[in-house]
Amino acid sequence: MTFEISPQDSSAVEKLGTARRKIMDQLGQVIVGQTAVIEELLICLFSRGHCLLEGVPGLAKTLMISTLSRTLNLSFSRIQFTPDLTPADVTGTDVIVENRTTGNREFRFLEGPLFSNVILADEINRTPPKTQAALLEAMQERQVTVGRVRHALSDPFFILATQNPIEQEGTYALPEAQQDRFMFKVFVRYPNFQEEFEVARRTTTTMSDTIEAVLTAREILDLQRIVREVPVSDHVIRYALALVRQTRVREAGVPDFVGDQVVWGAGPRAVQYLILGSKARALLQGRTHVTCEDIETLAKPVLRHRIVLSFTAESEGVTTDHVIDRIVAITPKREDELTRDARFQKIFAS
Repeated sequence: MTFEISPQDSSAVEKLGTARRKIMDQLGQVIVGQTAVIEELLICLFSRGHCLLEGVPGLAKTLMISTLSRTLNLSFSRIQFTPDLTPADVTGTDVIVENRTTGNREFRFLEGPLFSNVILADEINRTPPKTQAALLEAMQERQVTVGRVRHALSDPFFILATQNPIEQEGTYALPEAQQDRFMFKVFVRYPNFQEEFEVARRTTTTMSDTIEAVLTAREILDLQRIVREVPVSDHVIRYALALVRQTRVREAGVPDFVGDQVVWGAGPRAVQYLILGSKARALLQGRTHVTCEDIETLAKPVLRHRIVLSFTAESEGVTTDHVIDRIVAITPKREDELTRDARFQKIFAS
């Protein structure tokens, strides 16, 4: 399928590819390695999604996010989640002030840290569910309600939450409903030897880096609009549906290993994010069409936090990534093979 775009949008697509290269160059001055993580963050941003990052301390998650906001010329807020943090600390609250003109006292809304373009929700699993839930309305509706008054949030609005996978004492696991609001769950892994060597060299000297802004907020909003205008063929949509529907235990045509290892599968939001993310990935790579390879590449960050494993699978060391790998391996990419397969015919007919 051909992507028909106006000359103005065509220049914007070129600008997106150029901006991607510049952003990677700017981040490369501060962040060593983590190229795949940065790519996924950019895909998430231009898809108007939110991202959950999981990694051990010291992997530069906070530095990566704050530097990204500087390259995009966006306002940045960091919320350090703790057990005593309240919803009002996140959203803001009404305070009583005196009107100097009339002498009367009146309520005035004091904005919380959510009123920025890029929000780092640091160690989100260290705060109780009530405060975690304060993010739900903001992530979905891009507004907060305090009392009976709704307050619109900044646009673009991008939440990046981090959590530590090794320290579970005194933490509150994110409910599945809240995890589903995040477009991606991204694993930030240890650097390889050469990357860690460069980290050690850079961070123990007096080197300083100057970060330049690449895009403005208005330009980001325009690019987010163009991402949604990219068409997707029926076959690519069908392929995305095939991957997601195979995670649902009680659906027809689901492979046996899913029935043994999975308790709950991904919902319709997973399909939406697979397609939106693939559109953004295609444009970031200079293409105006989406392929099954785009869907396959994003299957793990989209699906890994939307699949609930059985106790048996977890006890055997099976991870959601293992399940996704097996599902991708048995799903044909060619249209004729996919539509003629008897098992997938059951999936598409259900």
